[in-house]
Amino acid sequence: MAALNEQDEIAMSTDELLRAQVVLYHHCFAFVKSLALNAATDLRIPDAIHRCGGGATLSDVAAETGVLPTKLSSLRRLMRVLTTSGVFSVVDDAGGAVYKLTSVSRLLVGAGGRANLSPVVGAFVSPFLVAALFSMREWFTDERAAAMSPFEVANGRTIWETTAAGRSGEIFNAGMAADSRFTMDSLLRKEYGGAVFGALRGLLVDVGGGHGAAASAIASAFPHVKCTVLDLPHVVAGAPAHDNVTFIAGDMFDYIPPADVVLLKWILHDWNDQDCVKILRRCKKAIPARDAGGKVIVIDMVVGSGGSQGIVSTETEVLLDGFMMCMDGIEREEHEWRKIFVESGFTDYKISTTMGIRRIIELYP
Repeated sequence: MAALNEQDEIAMSTDELLRAQVVLYHHCFAFVKSLALNAATDLRIPDAIHRCGGGATLSDVAAETGVLPTKLSSLRRLMRVLTTSGVFSVVDDAGGAVYKLTSVSRLLVGAGGRANLSPVVGAFVSPFLVAALFSMREWFTDERAAAMSPFEVANGRTIWETTAAGRSGEIFNAGMAADSRFTMDSLLRKEYGGAVFGALRGLLVDVGGGHGAAASAIASAFPHVKCTVLDLPHVVAGAPAHDNVTFIAGDMFDYIPPADVVLLKWILHDWNDQDCVKILRRCKKAIPARDAGGKVIVIDMVVGSGGSQGIVSTETEVLLDGFMMCMDGIEREEHEWRKIFVESGFTDYKISTTMGIRRIIELYP
């Protein structure tokens, strides 16, 4: 084997070897992009540039964010990472570099924008989750560790136990609420969003709906739909008051209240197949027959279903699946979805249009 490797290296030119080294190092340091993005949201750099009218010099950014004068050169290096990765753009004028918002960083502005996804960055780029990725070798090879998720191997408890209370729970719930507001706002602005939710009658239960952002958006857009959120007691206890949403504390594995329609937004990807079947059987028991309007609406990823969608979308799908593996979740291909739908007792399903990296799946009893 060693001799074979030596022959391969001889067959490659020096330039090819050096290019391969660059690609290898690019992969090694890819995590810096995520952590630089997290630093930008922690420092609220998008808000700083927004307050400066959409364009800010390095000194403007430092003054607006409270960066120490001694760290100005380091801030320039951070901004170089962020402009190279496309989070911000930079133009040179007579006064020096001016940093501007891009379509990506506009999503991170806390005020004056259509949506603020900064909390999502905090929820995803988490020390707990990064630590879980460092446990993958042990998880793959050690029988004791294999019985747990990588997250539990690294942190000594599950992600749900970690987010049940304290600052970790606040960060996680804020991130999920921000995602729900953005996703539902985008969905309900589209014609197909109205077709899916506007045609509903009666009661919708948002299972695992957190602080009610998705349910509130639906109820506001379609007042004839009565919306209820089911989530764990500690989540419901921290939910803000909504005039158009009712909250029920409970566990979806034990009970889902009767409803005409059940919504599962970004829920099933958190769980393995066996747990998904348990959840879906509870959903099926809660809704009426199809001819009476009963259905389950799943908003989740269908891996590989977007056709020719570009390398960024494709990489995002597989990276998110790797991310979900750390908490024992999975992003599924259509045949994997079909398997758990059939096992749960559902007779038909329809996959609707793409919502970014996610799809709407209507599931019928």
